[in-house]
Amino acid sequence: MTRKTLTALHDLRLAVEPALDQALPPEDAWPETIHRAVRYSLFAGGKRIRPVLVLASGEAVGGAREEVLPFACAVEMIHTYSLIHDDLPAMDDDDLRRGKPTSHKVFGEATAILAGDALLTRAFHLLAEMPAGLDETRVLRRVQATAVLGEACGTSGLIGGQVMDLESEGRAIDARELERLHRAKTGALLSACVRGGALLGGATEADLALLTRYAGAIGLAFQVVDDVLDATEGADQLGKTAGKDEAAGKATYVGIHGLERAREMAVKLRGEALEALEPLGPRADRLAEIARLIVDRHS
Repeated sequence: MTRKTLTALHDLRLAVEPALDQALPPEDAWPETIHRAVRYSLFAGGKRIRPVLVLASGEAVGGAREEVLPFACAVEMIHTYSLIHDDLPAMDDDDLRRGKPTSHKVFGEATAILAGDALLTRAFHLLAEMPAGLDETRVLRRVQATAVLGEACGTSGLIGGQVMDLESEGRAIDARELERLHRAKTGALLSACVRGGALLGGATEADLALLTRYAGAIGLAFQVVDDVLDATEGADQLGKTAGKDEAAGKATYVGIHGLERAREMAVKLRGEALEALEPLGPRADRLAEIARLIVDRHS
């Protein structure tokens, strides 16, 4: 990762952390157990790629940061909820996440489920809290972005992808099915980050079309790289159990295409993402850096 990428991400992450902290009840608020569990997973040290994408997308269309920051917090809450539930014994049954014991290992399965539910609920509650003084245009943008996020979380997106993922265990699926799975499970939320941030920033139809192309490319690239890392790095580097998908008999890009071809696919997708951003000029520089980060990351 280049110094330029680190600087671009660090600046945006600095805005996200205090906003997330303020958007949640403190640990000592009743009922304390659930708030400890929520904060344990949300502040476990993730890269914050999704909220950073939201902020960078708003910036790319000339939007003000304060207009998109609640949405950035909401998508990180939803992402964290999905990880908590994904790690449960009934799902992927994982003991490590971001180098720490998973929520259900620390707080028990029931509390982990409720922590995920609490994060999902708070995300949409946060978006429904319209600040005083919002004009009709800004209210409409908030509603449109919330609808985009809701669709990404539902049966045509995140949940549908997870169902397909569970049903694919131990059976052969082809490259077309694998792409559909990951455009839903991983790509839908990443795409919602970009599209929602752009809508809140006041994107034109032309801007939104370009950013939707960008989002589709990085969403798929993210999963391809995840599969490459899962095949080439250990748990210490990944911060989670390595080789879980292969052990469970799940299809991966490496398994279907081979390691080198999977790497080539990620580079090609990065090129498609960067090409989509070209008409936006320098204002999309941070989005370009994020695309490079997604493909060039090592863990």
